[in-house]
Amino acid sequence: MHINRLANEKSPYLLQHAHNPVDWHAWGTEAFEKARAESKPIFLSIGYSTCHWCHVMERESFESEKIAAILNEHYVPIKVDREERPDVDRVYMTFVQATTGGGGWPMSVWLTPELEPFFGGTYFPPENRYGHPGFASILGQIAQAWQNDREQILASARDVVRQLQQHVTVEPSASGVLTVDRAVLDSGFFVFRRTFDPQLGGFGGAPKFPRPSVYHFLLRYYARTKNQEALNMVLLTLREMAKGGMNDQLGGGFHRYSVDERWFVPHFEKMLYDQAQLALAYLEAFQITGEEEFAATARNIFDYVLRDMTAPEGGFYSAEDADSVIVPEEPDLKGEGAFYIWSAEEIRSLVPAPQAAWFCYRYGVADGGNVANDPHGEFTGKNILFRSMTLEDTAQQFDRPVEEISAGIAEAGRILLRARSERVRPQLDDKILTSWNGLMISAFALGGAVLKDSRYAEAARRAAEFLGTQMYSEGSGYLLRRYRQGEAAIPGFLDDYAMAAQGLLDLYEAQFDLSHLQLAIRLTERQRELFEDRTHGGFFSTDARDSSLVMMVKEDYDGAEPSGNSLAAMNLLRLACMTGRAEFRASAERLLGAFGPRLNAAPVALPQMLAACEFFLSEPREIVLVGDKGAAGTEALAGAVHGRFVANRVVLLVDSEETRAFLAAGNPAVQSMTKMGGRAAAYVCRNYTCQLPVCDAAALAELIQ
Repeated sequence: MHINRLANEKSPYLLQHAHNPVDWHAWGTEAFEKARAESKPIFLSIGYSTCHWCHVMERESFESEKIAAILNEHYVPIKVDREERPDVDRVYMTFVQATTGGGGWPMSVWLTPELEPFFGGTYFPPENRYGHPGFASILGQIAQAWQNDREQILASARDVVRQLQQHVTVEPSASGVLTVDRAVLDSGFFVFRRTFDPQLGGFGGAPKFPRPSVYHFLLRYYARTKNQEALNMVLLTLREMAKGGMNDQLGGGFHRYSVDERWFVPHFEKMLYDQAQLALAYLEAFQITGEEEFAATARNIFDYVLRDMTAPEGGFYSAEDADSVIVPEEPDLKGEGAFYIWSAEEIRSLVPAPQAAWFCYRYGVADGGNVANDPHGEFTGKNILFRSMTLEDTAQQFDRPVEEISAGIAEAGRILLRARSERVRPQLDDKILTSWNGLMISAFALGGAVLKDSRYAEAARRAAEFLGTQMYSEGSGYLLRRYRQGEAAIPGFLDDYAMAAQGLLDLYEAQFDLSHLQLAIRLTERQRELFEDRTHGGFFSTDARDSSLVMMVKEDYDGAEPSGNSLAAMNLLRLACMTGRAEFRASAERLLGAFGPRLNAAPVALPQMLAACEFFLSEPREIVLVGDKGAAGTEALAGAVHGRFVANRVVLLVDSEETRAFLAAGNPAVQSMTKMGGRAAAYVCRNYTCQLPVCDAAALAELIQ
């Protein structure tokens, strides 16, 4: 069996390639020095452990002795886990998108020994197909060009890097005037309105990806404008996603995206960042509407994460694969979604009648399978569970009371979930990432407060403790990015600082442990020191002192994950309100000034930053609770805040002289805020003016609504 250097790595993705015949290197000085010493180009392959087409390219090309021989002779092959090194991925994805018009993973890029890219793409088949060159052919052609036209390649690569750096530069407009106003917010709304699918929800056609940053903005736009369309777009999207096969109807949690327009056939991988952001979206929809279906979907996400994605140490794992073993007797025979799909016969063999018939009717199960267009034959004769019928429709069909139908279907679901747990599970990516854990802490913190569930509150607290002890050094003040098998490593990036700080702020506002607010402040201070462009505004994605990157990038797109700059803007604005520190507000204003031209030209690219603009352009409310933490009166007031959607606010608790002194340092008005007649009290302030305190939860709810 082959074994290469990747066997010494911790990344599950790199370890998947440790037995390839390719002489892989990890990203680092050893590989760079080898390329320079031998004057060889670098072949850079970037992917992640749950990437379906990464698995395909490995089987077809990287396990091929013939292709490995070409790679090993003519190149220095480097393998990168994009989830461990998003900075490297971001630089070369920018190149691939600029030169090919598209991007994705696996990403394949050829570099000079000075790490400058000169050719790239995504997945390549091993041999020539349909007029397109195969991977082996491309490797041969590039090796020949490197021998014959090296100087031209080097000059072209240097020129490409210069052009890319100009392309990604984010600076304020020439006038220096902050150009962010409410017209930018209106423009963002109208763009989303034009691309909205009014029948099935979502924005654009198939494939449909959840993009929670859009929902985050639209709900805040609705809160200010009372534009019902903004709300309805989000609610319809959330309802349709919850009904579809993209939602794991048995086990909870959402798959990565839907290949069709109706959220039915998913790409079956499950990512932690999706669970975190979608749980928040469903919670906010529940706060606005009070409809239990939104709360139930959030609970299903949380229960899935607690059951399958939570490490014993308290952190959260990264992802589950889309591919899984079809039958245990043949472990190498894997299929997309095999863990999740069912035949009608299988269901009837496990679930007694008539519950099996009820379940099949409710979830669209057909004897011959329910996937009509299956080009790869992966779902032949099988069913993807989706909510084809309501409980009421099912009760009418079988002429039974809704309560009986509901109980029977619930029991059928429990039987099938137990049976499914005996199957070979998809591969778990068990690394713990600081950034994604920050997002999940935000979700669990709000979930515990809104749903009044101590399990969710405790999950948020434990994960924050894990980050604070394992991923953060109190002595140095630095964050690390990745934890796996007892080892924390890789200096944190902007995303790690911004998402961890957001999680801690949300946890403070839910549980009022002052240490969480204090750590969020320290992380934001360090973030400003490491990543901020004090001259032009905004934050670079990585430390400017990292010499292995050929260019510096300020992330300016809120896609599957919100960008670090968008979250940093909101964190800074919230902290400015909470602490009164002018430097936080100044950083936020510089950031919005830098991204102002981008927001005006393409507001659809940065919906999370549009949400920060809503905060910036409003007069945020400061809600100060004064009372003993955990006492009934204090809890009732906190419940009035958490029980409804209140955009553009911060929440503080004065429960001791220590917290009073800390908070009053930034907001002197806190010094005079006291209980009223021994009862917990709430003070609602805006623009340095406070209304009369209230002690009654209903009165507070009316005041803040």
